[in-house]
Amino acid sequence: MKKYSVAVAGATGLVGRNMLQILEERNFPVGNLVPIASASSAGNTLQFAGRDIVIHELTESSFEGVDLALFSAGGDVSKVFAPIAAAAGAVVVNNSSAWRMDNNVPQVVPEVNPHALSEHSGIIAYPNCSTILMVVALEPLRRFGIKRIVVSTYQGVTGSGKKAVEQLSQELEGNQATNPAYPHPIAYNCLPHIDRFFEDGYTREEHKMVHETRKIMGIADLPVSATCVRIPVTGGHSESVNIEFNQDFELRDIMDALSNAPGVIITDAPTNNQYPMPLTAHEKDAVFVGRIRKDPSIASGLNMWVVSDNLRKGAATNTIQIAEALIKQGLLNVRRAG
Repeated sequence: MKKYSVAVAGATGLVGRNMLQILEERNFPVGNLVPIASASSAGNTLQFAGRDIVIHELTESSFEGVDLALFSAGGDVSKVFAPIAAAAGAVVVNNSSAWRMDNNVPQVVPEVNPHALSEHSGIIAYPNCSTILMVVALEPLRRFGIKRIVVSTYQGVTGSGKKAVEQLSQELEGNQATNPAYPHPIAYNCLPHIDRFFEDGYTREEHKMVHETRKIMGIADLPVSATCVRIPVTGGHSESVNIEFNQDFELRDIMDALSNAPGVIITDAPTNNQYPMPLTAHEKDAVFVGRIRKDPSIASGLNMWVVSDNLRKGAATNTIQIAEALIKQGLLNVRRAG
């Protein structure tokens, strides 16, 4: 089997560590691993495939000889270093908002639009975690003619990084957070505020869900209305999704479509207390769908509850699946022996 030189930029962060874990779990053909982080982490080691690997500082020469560069280092860093990595010959898969809406950069969720990978010019983006889990659940329902989407999210604090996890932990212990990630307490609270607000009253996270869904699904004028809420759950994102279709439907056909969809697991026996939850999605790669029911307020409406592990399918797993799809499509070439 061909092996690849793989760099992980942001290797010590929550998503970066999950990328390393999933590369190992899925037996991705890594010949040479280059974990990259800030200067403060350089020289330390991390475990991968039973070996201690030295962490490198991110510099302009970090990507020499690298075939695949997985980025989870923030938008500002990605803006600077993703083009450098691509110019060095690596294929970049980027987890930040830096490239998502660039018309020259494909934004990919493998269950939805793997064909878009062929359009890349060195950089591939993948969407916001909340967008990923929604479009995976929407794609199998496309054949019913999606007319409009209204989504409310309930997002765990890992979506904000280590600082947010520490804030929740400190507050649950009855302490005031020493370095809070949020403008208000998150323990025993809900914040209808993810990312910054725009003049129209919507947040950047809500704008992302609208524009990214349209781009990934290839429906430029798809009406999407989003409200995004941070909740005091460590990991896992949940969404209440209301869909209006262009045609009437039978619930059994919806169930069949979702049951046969890649990456989707139906958990829908509410009278037996079976429905998707962040706890049951933890450390899993699927998108879980339940509470599937008709919306009686409109002619062709559907309600469903969608949950996924935001650090895995919402971020790291989607990255590795993109890399696997690149190999399958012959779009990732080895430039040096692993």
